[in-house]
Order: sequence, then structure tokens, then C-alpha cells
Amino acid sequence: MRFRAAIAVSAASAAAAGLSLTAPQSRAAAAETARTVRCAEKSLTVRAKAVPGDPTVLRVGVTHRGARACLVDRVPTVAFGDLDGAALPTPEGGTGDYRLGAGRTAWADLRTVGDPADPEARRVDTVTVAASAAHRGRSFTAARLGTGPHVLVWEPVTTWWQPTRAAADRAIGLSR
Repeated sequence: MRFRAAIAVSAASAAAAGLSLTAPQSRAAAAETARTVRCAEKSLTVRAKAVPGDPTVLRVGVTHRGARACLVDRVPTVAFGDLDGAALPTPEGGTGDYRLGAGRTAWADLRTVGDPADPEARRVDTVTVAASAAHRGRSFTAARLGTGPHVLVWEPVTTWWQPTRAAADRAIGLSR
């Protein structure tokens, strides 16, 4: 309580003196994120498709259909068929939140395999994508993704959520 009173007194004093009392952008953004709730899975639409001309890269999108902004994990959670493990974030440090505005879509690219000719590459029939680790996610068959009869997987990586498809492409190293 004393903390709030001190802020109110400081704000009133600043206003009386004709000063502007603003928080740095990073603090203002952090405060906004702190007030934003986690996205309900039912308010999200998740989709995935192979990038045209490159079946080793999947473009993943999540659209928030709710009326107010909400939070998803900073990187999508991606699982491959019955294989253990998930795609690793690139760059590293994927923990945290991504604020998704009402009616907005975020994009991430997922590289499933570095070299399609790699003999150690595994083959799976489905890929499951979720916007947050707490969500069940949506499964996509290889045919629906456009990768052929299987999805090749070996040391997969995924980008953080990005505001545009082009930004996701750049983050994974695609030049478009």
C-alpha cells in the first residue's frame, strides 16, 4: 500500500511541476505483459504448411480470435509423431511470452532436417504444433503439410514467433 501511495504522490508532484512521468519503453511493455492473460487454446487457430519449394521448412501460424490481447509461449511447441523430443528454439533462450493482439497472427518457421539425404533422418507421419506448452496443439499429417509421404526429422529447430511470414523466414535463414 505504501508503494502505491508513494507513486501517487510522485505522479501528483510531477504533474504539479509540469513534468512528464513516463516509464522507459521496456518497463511499460513489461507492465502491459504483466496485465495480459494467457491465451485460451480455444481462442487460437493453429496452422502449418511446408514452405513452397522446401519441404524441410514448415511455416507455422497462430491466429488469436479473441477480443483482447493474450500471451502464448515465445516459441511454438512442436512434436514429431512418436519421436521423443521437440524442436529447439533458434535463437536459444526460447522461454518467455509473446503478446498476441486480438485478431492478430504470429508466424514461426520450423526446419525439420538440415540435409534430406542424411541417413540418420527419421520419418514421421504427423507433426503436432501448439502455441503454448500447456496446450494440446493441433496435429498435421505429412500429406496435409505438403512434405510428401513423410516428414523427415533430424535435429529440428524453430524460430520464435514473429509478426510476419517474412520475419520468420529471415529468422530461419531463408532468403526471400
